[in-house]
Amino acid sequence: MQVTTLARGAALTFAISFALSAQAAPVKGGTLVYLEQQAHTNLYPPAGGFYPNGGILNQITDKLTWQNPQTLEIEPWIAESWSSNADKTEYTFTLRPGVTFSDGTPLDANAVAKNFDTYGLGNKALRLPVSEVINNYDHSEVVDPLTVKFYFKKPSPGFLQGTSAIGSGLVSLATLGRSFDQLGDARNIIGSGPFVVESETLGRELNLVARKDYQWGPKNSSQQGPANLDGIKIMVTPEDSVRIGALLAGQADVIRQVQAYDEKQASDQHFPIYAAPTRGVNDSIAFRPANPLVADVKVRQALLHATNAKQIVDTLFSPNYPVATSVVAKTAPGYVDLSDKLAFDPALANRLLDEAGWKKAANGVREKEGQPLSLTVYESLPQPQNKEVLQLVAQQWKQVGVQLNVRAGDAGSKVQDSLDPVKTPVNVVEVGRADPDVIKSQFHPLNRDGLLQKGGLSQKTDFSDAKLNALLESISSEVDGPKRLAVAGDTQRYLIENAYVIPVFEEPQVFAGAPWLKGLSFEAVGRPAFYGAWLEKH
Repeated sequence: MQVTTLARGAALTFAISFALSAQAAPVKGGTLVYLEQQAHTNLYPPAGGFYPNGGILNQITDKLTWQNPQTLEIEPWIAESWSSNADKTEYTFTLRPGVTFSDGTPLDANAVAKNFDTYGLGNKALRLPVSEVINNYDHSEVVDPLTVKFYFKKPSPGFLQGTSAIGSGLVSLATLGRSFDQLGDARNIIGSGPFVVESETLGRELNLVARKDYQWGPKNSSQQGPANLDGIKIMVTPEDSVRIGALLAGQADVIRQVQAYDEKQASDQHFPIYAAPTRGVNDSIAFRPANPLVADVKVRQALLHATNAKQIVDTLFSPNYPVATSVVAKTAPGYVDLSDKLAFDPALANRLLDEAGWKKAANGVREKEGQPLSLTVYESLPQPQNKEVLQLVAQQWKQVGVQLNVRAGDAGSKVQDSLDPVKTPVNVVEVGRADPDVIKSQFHPLNRDGLLQKGGLSQKTDFSDAKLNALLESISSEVDGPKRLAVAGDTQRYLIENAYVIPVFEEPQVFAGAPWLKGLSFEAVGRPAFYGAWLEKH
């Protein structure tokens, strides 16, 4: 977790207050008010990648393991210890005794086995999809009440880290017996975490209360025993100005999705900014090559070089948003620096478009055989200032004769159009996870299918790249650590060489907290953890 401010004086003040609070004893009690930009959608743990979902799941569920956000090492949590065979097709976990879900049922080997059988295989009858963080899963075996073993069809080197990810939160057997649609209601999620859902007004407010008998936080966490807070009130507050205004007025304790233009007013009043890295696939523009307009690699390469990521960051963002230098963030395992291949070069972009046969018409938009080079993209509401980002990209592409039409992120036709490469040849992508498997998650047709390949999410595509998919599958199955990182690097190079994706910036999760909020922490990819947080009297 990176704590930054835009004003040096505020940074110094915060550093001093942080040092003092680190020595002070936590205050017990109080309800934390947390303002979230968007309502959660579904709390089936594998759906936790959406940050409003993960922000809730991180308080009410525990994981087998904990990924240390500083070192990225995997450490004990519900699992006291673990082992695997040499080819990573078998993993055995020994569990802590005495752990229970909030409904009183045991979190034992049987429960863990049922969780991962569901996440690894899905449940078609209940419409529960397979988790993107689990690859090549076969089955579980309950060895004894505190020992569970997992078997994989092929090597699965990312599985251990996957047990620490938000998508692997452990839930009760009753929860796993509910359909996907029922898991949109937070009251139906029974976890073993330090907080429990007390009440919910769907789409507006969620109230969590601390679990008084909680005794099984991560082994190396500074917080042990029950949470310090009595509870958390999560309020959906879409308007950026309302969130920041409420925080500065003392009506809220922490807010998520602080826009870059609001950071300074928070810092100037000594309200710390927390920029937690997501360590995954950068905020990027991806192409759907099944669309004839972007099927030619020269067109995609031209648009890559027509995009000025530095101008976007300098215009819209703060230093908390580094310009992307590869497909994944610098803090991501397996990162390789490809900045030399991402250079803004409008002369090269124009030459490539000329070579591809696209000529400028009288209106300035390039045409070929009477068809204009006009592309459509939908704004992605979860991404910060995405409408403004895309509008600036549209201005940049216009300079080389390409029209980009930016559609509203809440348009009724968005879901269907986004699965049709003819209607939406351009798409916004980003996903956080501190493991090389994150690249497979974003681009493989059986996961998020960022390029809309045949056999994936869309019925309207005939595009497939067997070499890319082989690279992605190799990331998820290569057991030699250095070789796996090398394959991740090769995959990043391949994605950029083919201009399948235009990385723009490394996306953090940016929060602002009140000066009286202490002990706030974040998991390895930027979701808040309120377990150790406390409210200083003010």
